[in-house]
Amino acid sequence: MTKATPDLSAHTPMMRQYLTIKAEFPNILVFYRMGDFYELFFDDAKKASDLMDISLTARGKSGGNAIPMAGVPYHAVETYLAKLVQLGESVAICEQVGDPATSKGPVERKVVRIVTPGTVSDEALLNDRQDNLIVAICETKQGFGLSYLDMTSGRFVITEPQSQEQLQAELQRLSPAELLYPENLSCPQLLDNYKGLRRRPEWEFEFDTATKLLNKQFGTKELAGFGVADKVRGISAAGCLFQYVQDSQRSALPHIRSIICESSQRGVILDAATRRNLELTQNLQGGFENTLASVLDKTATAMGSRLLKRWLHFPLRDINVLHQRQNAISSVIQDELSFELHSCLKGIGDIERIVARIALRSARPRDFARLRNALQQLPHLQELLTQAQGEHLTEIAQHTLPMTDVQQLLESAIIDNPPVLIRDGGVIAPGYHEELDVLRDLSQGATNFLEQIEQKEKERTGIPTLKVGYNKVHGFFIEVSKAQAGQVPNEYIRRQTLKNNERFITEELKAHEETVLSAQSKFLALEKRLYEQLFDQVLPHLVDLQQLADAIAELDVLNNLAERAETLSYVKPIIVDEKGINIESGRHPVVEHMTDEAFIANPVVLDKNREMLIITGPNMGGKSTYMRQNALIVLMAHIGAYVPANAAKIGLVDRIFTRIGASDDLASGRSTFMVEMTETANILHNATERSLVLLDEIGRGTSTYDGLSLAWSCAEMLALNTKAFTLFASHYFELTLLAEQIDTLANVHLDAIEHDDNIIFMHTVQEGAASKSFGLQVAQLAGIPKPVITRAKQRLAELETQAPPTIASEPKAFEQLALMDVEHPVVEQLKHIDVDDLSPRQALDLLYKLKKEL
Repeated sequence: MTKATPDLSAHTPMMRQYLTIKAEFPNILVFYRMGDFYELFFDDAKKASDLMDISLTARGKSGGNAIPMAGVPYHAVETYLAKLVQLGESVAICEQVGDPATSKGPVERKVVRIVTPGTVSDEALLNDRQDNLIVAICETKQGFGLSYLDMTSGRFVITEPQSQEQLQAELQRLSPAELLYPENLSCPQLLDNYKGLRRRPEWEFEFDTATKLLNKQFGTKELAGFGVADKVRGISAAGCLFQYVQDSQRSALPHIRSIICESSQRGVILDAATRRNLELTQNLQGGFENTLASVLDKTATAMGSRLLKRWLHFPLRDINVLHQRQNAISSVIQDELSFELHSCLKGIGDIERIVARIALRSARPRDFARLRNALQQLPHLQELLTQAQGEHLTEIAQHTLPMTDVQQLLESAIIDNPPVLIRDGGVIAPGYHEELDVLRDLSQGATNFLEQIEQKEKERTGIPTLKVGYNKVHGFFIEVSKAQAGQVPNEYIRRQTLKNNERFITEELKAHEETVLSAQSKFLALEKRLYEQLFDQVLPHLVDLQQLADAIAELDVLNNLAERAETLSYVKPIIVDEKGINIESGRHPVVEHMTDEAFIANPVVLDKNREMLIITGPNMGGKSTYMRQNALIVLMAHIGAYVPANAAKIGLVDRIFTRIGASDDLASGRSTFMVEMTETANILHNATERSLVLLDEIGRGTSTYDGLSLAWSCAEMLALNTKAFTLFASHYFELTLLAEQIDTLANVHLDAIEHDDNIIFMHTVQEGAASKSFGLQVAQLAGIPKPVITRAKQRLAELETQAPPTIASEPKAFEQLALMDVEHPVVEQLKHIDVDDLSPRQALDLLYKLKKEL
């Protein structure tokens, strides 16, 4: 059914124009340019008033009712846009495009761009050290398709998560600023914590349409050359995403030149819980302090910072790439280049996003100036890289060669310190364009000509104090004192009378004024035209500039990791393609950075004869820190970084799993124990013998016997069937008996000393099981009242005299994944009944009997 066109006849011409434009963008705030303000009307004004904390007014009437109205000054619009974008809102910018001098009625206006959270490229609207991604997801019976685009670099990627868990992990890794999803998505609850959600119709995810759209963008006939032709779900998501971006940008997107498929087989898989628990780039409270990134990120450029965070969230299993990175870091350290490289790179800045703005033709004068300054650093960078050894740094040097043509163009075209905007001119350097120089001289009053007039008029009138001047209000004038005003020639025309002076104009000066005013408008028009031509002159070098940005970002990360290794006493791990983790005196990279006291280093040894460690010891003794530090060291090795240890030999792992900490998910109706069991089930289903698993206090959310039974059976399955490397921390001392029954399982404990009811944590890992849990002592430290502690000691003594629960002494391999077996008398009877021997009457009687027992 076609939607009826609203009747606008009752509204004023201005409101008719606004409402017609607004009808095209019903779900987007429209910033409607009126003079020096962007105005919002009706519901948009009410919404913007709340979101941006600006005044809501009602001015005039249209259609018989007062018009709700709110506005922001055009020169400060980016501040307000930044706030809206952070809240996940989109804004349509509607500018005057008609000529007021020739317009009858309202000046013609149209939407020139749409600012959305995932497609912004303006510097003021972005966090320079974080990726800003737009993501699209689609769903079929075979699984999910996901595509993401970084508009500020042109990086366009697809992947195909198989399950909701994988999709959740990908979304947490990418942290999209804007998220497109289909109307028929089966799991919308996964999107609850994201801003910038955009629900799209199913037809936008059509595969054939997506293929045609992408081939047109890349100038190809098929997508096979990108290795993605068979990725139906991923391409479908990419098509929806790209169409949305095209519609919002309303311009060409030449910096998006290819699409790649990101395979989970290349990386170490981290699920959502693991990313959260390891606090890679965001801590458990949602902030950025005390994370692995906060310790490791001392990069010189913002684009290096963003790349480092991508590495942390996508550690690699490609041993050749890891060795390349390690060798590059070693070379920087050995050749003592870190400080000089850092200084040089700092002068280069964030050319990745500058190049993207040039591609989008939204770059500002200072972007060109920064690009020029960056290119001026390349010869010095080459000098430094020639001192470095190693194949990978040599390869980087080949992509950072000086770009003399672009550098010289920008040096000749742009003044040293250009203004922020091209609008008022003064951007193009003198000597770049002859006609512009002439117009510039005229527009600035042609000072030589004015000096000549002044000297001529002094001689003609005999008034030595006569001056020729100019101001923006009255234009050019000849100024004499009131005492000498009677000496001026008759052809002088009085222009202005002041307290002590009289100002005049002559026909010659008036003609010059008209020439100047005409020159000003011509100067601005020509300068803007030359500025636009700069885009055309730089764009042919777009590919080289993007490769330059990529190479410099990688060099920045490698140099940063070299500096961190030297400053923080990290060592180069030996990475091998075989099973095993051996870390000598490992340290937690974040905790050691936070504490003022000396960090107690601890080892870990895991190999084919020692695949699981049951870790016991007191609360606050350091079990969780010990487990996390080993996971972080393994992860750091898989990005090619040096690690906080005395020595380390690490075999490639395929996944890292963590089940640490307690949290409710009340919004989804899941208790702490349910969350714990869901995360544990994910580990038991998906861990392999090449995985690293961290399990902390499994089973504590239920009764003692239930919890112990669950913990025991989970440990058995991981040790006997999965054979994953596992660090299993628990307060169930009964689990330490497993070491006597499973050869590949060992006990270790965190040491503590008790003295006069006080406890001293040693934070050292010792072989064997802990002697006790020290729970009452820790409770006393926490401030539990003394009578409660005393009564607890009495009750503990009573309980310790009772027999502990019995646990199966001979663990068996699991035939299938099951957390518990269900047994019932009715089930036992059914097992021993021969159904073929029963008459129909007997079978009916038996059925009634069993139902009664149930």
